[in-house]
Amino acid sequence: VQLQASGGGLVQAEGSLRLSCAASGRALSRYAVGWFRQAPGKEREFVSSIAWSGDSTIYEDSVKGRFTISRDNAKNTVYLQMNSLKPEDTAVYYCAAGRIPQTTVVDHYDHWGQGTLVTVSS
Repeated sequence: VQLQASGGGLVQAEGSLRLSCAASGRALSRYAVGWFRQAPGKEREFVSSIAWSGDSTIYEDSVKGRFTISRDNAKNTVYLQMNSLKPEDTAVYYCAAGRIPQTTVVDHYDHWGQGTLVTVSS
């Protein structure tokens, strides 16, 4: 499966963005999908993931209540709705697909998109 992340951009603090992760090749419904982010000089970190069925999600503590992950398997797409954005959310955001559900571990994901840059100004 090939993944392409999009939807990043420049937004002011407290603003919103919706990221999309579109899949081609195999059906995305076969996979759990996660969002990760990497800020300059920092390691890639887990943000959120959603099970293949969409009925189970997990979030990193700092984004709980602000970010919502969802998926539309008919469209082969996973979304990350980001509200109340903060400058510390600035990073390149990556989507990834894997067979292990509900995991926050980078190495558990086998397929990665190219990343989309989110910049939040104060």
